[in-house]
Amino acid sequence: LLIVATALADHFMQRYGVFLDPSMLRNVLRSDSAEARELLSWTLLAHLLLYAGLPLLLLWQVRIEHRPWPRAAMLRMVWLLLAALLLGGTVLAVFQPFSALMRNQRELRYLVTPANLVWSLGRVLAVDAQGASVPRQAIGLDAVVGPLASTKPRLVVLVVGETARAANWGLNGYHRQTTPQLAQLPVINFSQATACGTNTEVSLPCMFAPVGRRDYHEERIRNSESLLHVLARAGVGVHWRDNQSGCKGVCDGLSNDRVTPANAPGLCADGHCLDEGLLLGLDSRLARLQGAELLVLHQLGNHGPAYARRYPSAFERFQPACKEDDLSRCSVPEIVNAYDNALLYTDHVLARLIGKLQALAPRVDTALIYVSDHGESLGENNLFLHGMPYLIAPEVQKKVPMVIWLSEGMSRRAAPKANSTEARSAEGSPASQRDGVDPACLRRRALLPVAHDHLFHTLLAMFDVRTALREPTLDLWSPCRTVAAP
Repeated sequence: LLIVATALADHFMQRYGVFLDPSMLRNVLRSDSAEARELLSWTLLAHLLLYAGLPLLLLWQVRIEHRPWPRAAMLRMVWLLLAALLLGGTVLAVFQPFSALMRNQRELRYLVTPANLVWSLGRVLAVDAQGASVPRQAIGLDAVVGPLASTKPRLVVLVVGETARAANWGLNGYHRQTTPQLAQLPVINFSQATACGTNTEVSLPCMFAPVGRRDYHEERIRNSESLLHVLARAGVGVHWRDNQSGCKGVCDGLSNDRVTPANAPGLCADGHCLDEGLLLGLDSRLARLQGAELLVLHQLGNHGPAYARRYPSAFERFQPACKEDDLSRCSVPEIVNAYDNALLYTDHVLARLIGKLQALAPRVDTALIYVSDHGESLGENNLFLHGMPYLIAPEVQKKVPMVIWLSEGMSRRAAPKANSTEARSAEGSPASQRDGVDPACLRRRALLPVAHDHLFHTLLAMFDVRTALREPTLDLWSPCRTVAAP
C-alpha cells in the first residue's frame, strides 16, 4: 500500500510541484470523481508501472521464513537499530546546514515520502474526527439589523470564483483583455486582493470567518459557524448555489442547492457543468425577493488542470489552447491560452449576472461582489496548479481578482453640506433614510491592498448587521457610507 501511495504522490509532486501537507491531503480526500478523472493520464500509468510495478514485483518474490519468535524479534531489533544508526550518522554528517534549513523551511518535511502521506493523512483524519464529534460553535449571537438597513428589498450576490489569479485579470492591467465585458461596466476593481489560502479547503472557510488569515486557526474556523449563519441569525435571507465541490461547511444547515445535469440541461459534460448553470432559474427567484438576502454563487471557474473544459468553444479566443488534462503534453503558452479563455467565460457570466441585477433596479437595491478563492501557478518556477503551503507559496497562488458592482440604489453620492438648500430638501425625503455608499470613495479604497479578511466585516456592514464580531478597520463599506447613523 505504501509503495503504491508513494508512487502516486511522487508523480504529482514531480508533475505539479505540490507539497503533501495536511491541507493538500484534505483536498485529495474531498475531490469528487469528476475532478479525479481529470488527473488520470497515460503519464501517470507509466509512472506507476515503473515506480510501483517494479518494487511490487520484487516484493512478490520475497519468501517469508518462519523462525521462532524470540529469534525473529531479535533479528528485527538488530536491523531496526542498524537503520537508526545509519540514519543518525547521515544526519550528523550534515547537521549544521540541515538543521538550519529545516528550521527556516519547515514545509520541506512535506517532501519526504511516504512520511508526508502518513503524517498528513493522520492529521486530517484526527482533526475531522474531532470536528465531527463537536457541534459547530455558534458565533454572532448578538447580531441584529441596525437602523440603516434599507426600506427597499436588498440583494447582494457574492460570486466566489475558483482558481482565478490576479496576474491574468484584464482589469488589473494584464497584457490581454480577459475581462472585456466587465471593462464596459461601472465596476470597482480591487487590484491588490490577497487570498486566505492557496486551496479551496482552506480559503473558503477562512473567507467566511471573522478571524481570517491575520489570526488563522484552522480548527477554530472549521468548528465554528460562518458569516452566513450570523447573517441568517440577524434575519437576512441566505442561499448558497454550488457548481463545484460544496461549501466546505460554511453553509451547513442553511438553504442551498447545486447545479446538476438535471437542472442545467445542455451545460454539463464529464461530471462538470458550465458556470452559466448558476444563472438558470435565477429570474424567478429574484422576482420573489422580499426583504434582505445574500445569494452566494460558487463557481467552477478556472479549476485545473482541464482549463479547456471550463468554457464553451465560442470563448476560445486565445489559440492554440491546451486541450489535455495532462499539462505535461502542452507547452506553457498553450496552457496559458486555455486558462485565459476560461477567464473570458467568467467575465461573460459576471456581465450576464449584472444585467439581471440591473433589471431589478426599480424594485430592489442590488450589489455584486466577485472574488476568487485562490490563484494558480501556470509554469512559473516549474510549478503548476495550486495548494503550496502558504508561507512559501508564490504570489500568483495568493493574489486574486476582486470586483464590486453597485446598482443606483446602492451607490449614492456623498451627502451635500448641511447648510445647502439641496441638503435641507433631501433630509425629509424617504431616499435620504436609505443606506448607500459613495462609489468614488470606494474606488479610492480599491487602490489600496485588501484581503479575504475584509469580506466578513464588509458584508455585515452592507446589510447593517450589528454585532461585536464586526471590526470597523476591516469594513470597506462603512467609511464610504452616504447616510450617517442617527
